[in-house]
Amino acid sequence: MLALLLPPLISPTEACAQEFLRASGQRIVDASGEEVILRGMGLGGWMLQEGYMLRTAGPQHRIEARIEELVGRERKDAFYDAWLANHTRRIDVDSMAAWGFNSIRLPMHYKWFTPPIEEEPVPGEITWREDGFRLIDQLLDWAGANRMYLFLDLHAAPGGQGKNADINDYDPGKPSLWESAANQEKTIALWRRLAERYRDEPWMGGYDLINEPNWGFEDLAEDPNGCAEAGNAPLWELQRRITAAIREVDRNHLIVLEGNCWGNNYRGLPELWDDNLVVSFHKYWNYNDVASIRHMLDMRATRDVPVWLGESGENSNTWFTNAIALLEAHGIGWAWWPLKKIGVNNPLEIVSPPAYERLRAFWRDEAPRPAGDEAWRALMELTESLKLEHNIIHRDVVDAMIRQPHTTEVLPFTAHRITPGATATIAAVDYDLGRQGHAYSDADTANYHVSTGAARTPWNHGGAYRNDGVDIGTDPDDPEGGHYVGWTETGEWLQYTTEVTDGGLYTVHVEHAAADDGGALSLRVDGETVTERIPLPETGGVHQWIVRPVATVRLPSGRRRLRVVVEKGGFNLKSLRFSGPDD
Repeated sequence: MLALLLPPLISPTEACAQEFLRASGQRIVDASGEEVILRGMGLGGWMLQEGYMLRTAGPQHRIEARIEELVGRERKDAFYDAWLANHTRRIDVDSMAAWGFNSIRLPMHYKWFTPPIEEEPVPGEITWREDGFRLIDQLLDWAGANRMYLFLDLHAAPGGQGKNADINDYDPGKPSLWESAANQEKTIALWRRLAERYRDEPWMGGYDLINEPNWGFEDLAEDPNGCAEAGNAPLWELQRRITAAIREVDRNHLIVLEGNCWGNNYRGLPELWDDNLVVSFHKYWNYNDVASIRHMLDMRATRDVPVWLGESGENSNTWFTNAIALLEAHGIGWAWWPLKKIGVNNPLEIVSPPAYERLRAFWRDEAPRPAGDEAWRALMELTESLKLEHNIIHRDVVDAMIRQPHTTEVLPFTAHRITPGATATIAAVDYDLGRQGHAYSDADTANYHVSTGAARTPWNHGGAYRNDGVDIGTDPDDPEGGHYVGWTETGEWLQYTTEVTDGGLYTVHVEHAAADDGGALSLRVDGETVTERIPLPETGGVHQWIVRPVATVRLPSGRRRLRVVVEKGGFNLKSLRFSGPDD
């Protein structure tokens, strides 16, 4: 079963009691009073599409309009039915549990539960759609069966809660959440309806009221995202009103508050109005030091309230490991973003079908308009690609989140075996699983642009295969899409745990490509340098590969740690090959 491709990498968190989570002072605890450290994934892209996850642009209403313009309303609706059915299924939840996650954060778009105010049959009234509730019912069943907590997150509130339109489907041509009493009443009514439906569900973890508000209440023109906001009074008042509505029907579940400026501006927060609250913050692209979470440590201490990193991600494995290690060292749970998208820095990668890539080219004005049937086939192929069995499972990402924060131990990425009478090929990209400085060493390992003020920087310059700092490209001349280590810099290295069945003297062949002379590497075995500096000459181009013998090395039998050290960068490396033994 695909859910078991990755075994549990750490014993499950204490989250095992079949009763409600609650706030106890500065901790989240279960029914027995045991602290629960939430280790969760956010299901971004499922109920709410963000353009970047589809490798396009714009908020969901624009994406929908482009689709409808190509295939018509009926087919557009059928596309979204297939999208919702295929994106997140029982196998996805089973897999998350098997990997070691104990919670799920569900970003919701209000439109699956109730129509926009301008589409209500009777102005001022609120009608309900069952689609969204049925999806939650199903997801909650799957989560409970895996003893995982589900947190509901209103990611797109009626009207939109922020100027950052892509993340909340804000349409500037219509009144926002903050500009419409009707949108606020609909938001309150939705939460009351949700709480009434799920009040007795023990695996419902809690209610994250408004995701990443970003609105300048005092000076919208100069401070559109509310980062300079001093009081945030409308935000606190609406969350207080939502809480009151929830508590009319549900006294059981945690309520999660978020500040302005994408969940981080808590200025003006009044005295907490409920005794079962959690304060959430979001963390992206900054340093992983105590200073980066000091504001929330102070919040926890001064308000005597639990804090939760409700959303983070979109970075490298090194950043993930260091962030989670920091958080858990301070007793803070987390939810990562997202489980899957088109891209490598998440547990599951959606593979973009060629037909969809042609459709994207049209949307970028780089290709002719496709016929309606052609566009329809492309969209439906994309919905099939959503299924986990068609996703690429990035074991390195899961390992970086679940195992690596707690250990520097290195594990083989795949089985490497050197045996007599056969040529053993070790793909350069299949270096060990583990932390920077233990499984590999690379010059650039994460994106810290929020802290540095510099432009966003890639950690994997090729953006392929794995999410470590190692730079991995795709060979354009390989029909099977082979990968290689490139963008090499002096001093970098890669480690491969290898089983040698028979000790002896083995010939080493290197498969490399280089546009210029000057590159060089050396080999180490169990920490000992076993070759001199090996020059790697120009081959005719960065994808013109040659394989040649470069050294003989003595390998004792047993488990060996081989390291390839970049003595001088500037070459691409595809594989090492071992033949022998010769004695």
